[in-house]
Amino acid sequence: MKITYLGHASFHVLFNDVNLIIDPYISPNPQAEHIDIGALKADYILVSHGHGDHVADVERIAKNTDAKIISNFEITTWFQNKGLSGHPLNHGGKISYDFGTIKYVNAVHTSSLPDGSNGGNPGGFVIWSDIECLYFAGDTALTMDMKLIPMTCPQINVAILPIGDNFTMGYEEALLASDFIECNNIIPCHYDTFGLIEVDRPTVESAFTAQGKKINFLSIGDSKEV
Repeated sequence: MKITYLGHASFHVLFNDVNLIIDPYISPNPQAEHIDIGALKADYILVSHGHGDHVADVERIAKNTDAKIISNFEITTWFQNKGLSGHPLNHGGKISYDFGTIKYVNAVHTSSLPDGSNGGNPGGFVIWSDIECLYFAGDTALTMDMKLIPMTCPQINVAILPIGDNFTMGYEEALLASDFIECNNIIPCHYDTFGLIEVDRPTVESAFTAQGKKINFLSIGDSKEV
């Protein structure tokens, strides 16, 4: 599994030779101006919720690549009405493909689409195959529902958790979340894009290290192999 950070809460994941794009918010983000959206490969686009900073480039990438959009019913239907391909999930549901399984899990946040349409309830994704498992939490507060993930999914190899506070949990709650999901290998997201979610990286790194956990800060465009 190769995870490439595209800025904010956006990622490209090469998973069993399949290209997954998660929550693409690239073109409106000046920090990600060096990312060539036209060059991104995508077989599937996973959308955690409807806010503009998670769906801004979904339509463009889907049209470029013919990728299938996977999200909740409301978001998938909204994009299908634009002529795009999609598969709807809802909380606790999963879909299996040749490359692995995608499960839609709970997140505590809000969700509306850029035109004000109902974005359904927000979620996260657990993605697994016989040999690897990734958890993408989406925008969420800390929730006890995270404790269900180790009970219902394979052992997580790496988790992508928001740490920016204000709109999501902060790093202190992300530490607790890592306990709940039983994963000590964390990639942070949803931080430093704008002033309300700035973090002090040395403080965050020290807090994780003190608890024997690893937090992997990636520069935009950089990758981590797991």
